[in-house]
Amino acid sequence: MPCPNLNTLTPFLYPFSESDLLAAYRFARRIASSAPRRLHRYTHTAPAIVTSRLNPTPDNYATTPFTDRCTISLHAGSGGNGCVSFVREKFISEGPPNGGDGGSGGNIYIQAIRNETSLHKVARIRDFRAGRGGHGQGSSKGGQRGEDIVIQVPVGTVVRELSRWDPVAVEEELFWEDLKEKRRLKKEAAIAAAEAAAEAAEAAKLAGEELPEEVKDTPTFEVETIPGAKRREKWLLYPGANLSTLLTSELPDLPRPERSSLAAMEPRSPIRLDLDEPMERPLLLAAGALGGHGNPHFAKKEMPRPKFATKGNGGLRLMLHLELKLLADVGLVGLPNAGKSTLLRAVSNSRARVGSWAFTTLQPNIGTVVLDDFKGRPRFDAHVTKGRTKFTIADIPGLIEDAHLDKGLGLDFLRHVERAAVLAFVLDLSAGDAVAALKALWREVSAFEQRSSKERLDESAAIVDWQPLDAIAPIDPDAPFELPPLELPPMSGKPWFVVATKADLEGTQDNFARLQAYLNDVAAGAQEHPSGHEDAWKEVLRVLPVSAIQGAGVEQLPEVVLELLDRGSAQGT
Repeated sequence: MPCPNLNTLTPFLYPFSESDLLAAYRFARRIASSAPRRLHRYTHTAPAIVTSRLNPTPDNYATTPFTDRCTISLHAGSGGNGCVSFVREKFISEGPPNGGDGGSGGNIYIQAIRNETSLHKVARIRDFRAGRGGHGQGSSKGGQRGEDIVIQVPVGTVVRELSRWDPVAVEEELFWEDLKEKRRLKKEAAIAAAEAAAEAAEAAKLAGEELPEEVKDTPTFEVETIPGAKRREKWLLYPGANLSTLLTSELPDLPRPERSSLAAMEPRSPIRLDLDEPMERPLLLAAGALGGHGNPHFAKKEMPRPKFATKGNGGLRLMLHLELKLLADVGLVGLPNAGKSTLLRAVSNSRARVGSWAFTTLQPNIGTVVLDDFKGRPRFDAHVTKGRTKFTIADIPGLIEDAHLDKGLGLDFLRHVERAAVLAFVLDLSAGDAVAALKALWREVSAFEQRSSKERLDESAAIVDWQPLDAIAPIDPDAPFELPPLELPPMSGKPWFVVATKADLEGTQDNFARLQAYLNDVAAGAQEHPSGHEDAWKEVLRVLPVSAIQGAGVEQLPEVVLELLDRGSAQGT
């Protein structure tokens, strides 16, 4: 460290004497020379930290994107426009029309597949637009068909319709209104003609004269209306034609609005789908619109070379709400820092975040336990022969007291518990009385179940006879719209078991013995079920002592889960 230059500017830069500055300089040099030795001494005395896959460093984790509900908008492909074209060949000055029709728009399908566990891919896109049909071309060439879209979602997704806008329905409504108006005018003209004929006959009778032959017969009439006047925006004119033709000339009636034949395969409105099984073929949600007509469709004897065609129909627009009814086969329920993430790492290939602090997990982590990797003999022959080669486990964030009142991480994660087929209560044997912890967890789960049941009853009491949404109502993606909650089986009736973690620590054997005795009494009916419900699950109550950080005892968990899944499927829970 160089000595500061003590020049005449020193009093202005350093408001102290020269001797004080020299003393400070010597002290700084002494500290700088002794610091490396101190750092070297303390570095060698620090204890070494042993890391592994089950005890990783704080930065050794992977966060999997997860979304269990989202709102998406679908836009089926619009039809292409018809073409105005004429035959142009040698020695043919004015050839006949040969414009092609527009192509049909693309369709939108949905398919439930096994390998998806989250809706985050669908939620990220949010807006799905199928391809538009190509325009017609000359030489009677039709337009190309629009590209289809297939939306892949996890098994257990519930699809519910929020709103829709169907341009073809608008066209049909205008068509029938126009036709109804023409019939009304025709009827009024016929009545007026009949009344005029009757008055003429009465006047001739009073005068004693005989009516002429042309008066005896009811006269015919013509309704003076311009055909298709209400929908002139659907026409396309020949390139270079004057746009005033649309307002001044008489155009033929537009053909009746048509739908694609695939529209018959769409689910009835409003859409309510429960995709609880894998689908080999995708399901049609919105069929593409048909294309417009080319000018050969309007050729007549009076007009052999029509110079107009029609535009294609607009595509159907839907707004749908997707929600996962089944989050995973097994849901890990426990207090914060109970070892759920470590247990998930021990039984699957998940890289969930692990730490010695509360609320390490802030969103559900999904892990997959593979029963048959098709590389040899499967681990569980009996279950693989039934078609089950794997099952999923959800690491749900920890619950605290009064979580059903939206405290801590709140109601969202209790809702995740509700979407698991089997509940696994993870208890820390080294964190106090395990029986009290189990009762506390069941208390929150039961309170949330009662709250959800009350909300469903309130929703059903407020529901009136629903009528389909107005076809011409525009879609507002930001408009608030609340759907009633899903109908799910009660959580107290689901199969469940207990995983006692950190069983390798000293002083946990007595705690485990009390927990096992309590579960035996509940199964035998000697004590009340911790949820307080009489019809709660008591058929098989298991407790597994494990040491997740060492991977000890976790090998028995798949067998217990498979047994409970089979029992739950047999009882329909």
